[in-house]
Amino acid sequence: MALTFDPFTELERVATGMLQARTAPRAMPVDLYRDQDRYFLTADMPGIDPGSLDIDVDGQLLTIRAYRSGANSEGVKWLTQERTEGAYLRQFSIGEGIDTENISATYKDGVLSVILPLNAKAKPRKIEVAMPSTEAAEGKSITA
Repeated sequence: MALTFDPFTELERVATGMLQARTAPRAMPVDLYRDQDRYFLTADMPGIDPGSLDIDVDGQLLTIRAYRSGANSEGVKWLTQERTEGAYLRQFSIGEGIDTENISATYKDGVLSVILPLNAKAKPRKIEVAMPSTEAAEGKSITA
């Protein structure tokens, strides 16, 4: 005889639901990498309300906030509800080498993309090495 009800799975679902019923903002998964003179940050944020998306820079702190509303639940009987509503928050400490005036962001298909360009002072550059002339090194005078 096949068992159609697994009490352990149901217990795990209830426990997970209780743990997710917290009021603190949730963290979103991100990828961050550098390509030449820019940093690229991508964050998975499916189902958020685009109007709730807020990105700000305060000094050296980049903050991303968003909110996902719950589904309209009037008159329905939920069988399972794993996509919870609530606030999302992520903060990043950015170095002084970031050009905060030119940070840009786009949100498409549930993915937030933020570009953090380096300022001119932080970009790698070559330093020319001056070599003394051989005549000056031997103590000879050079006339112009």
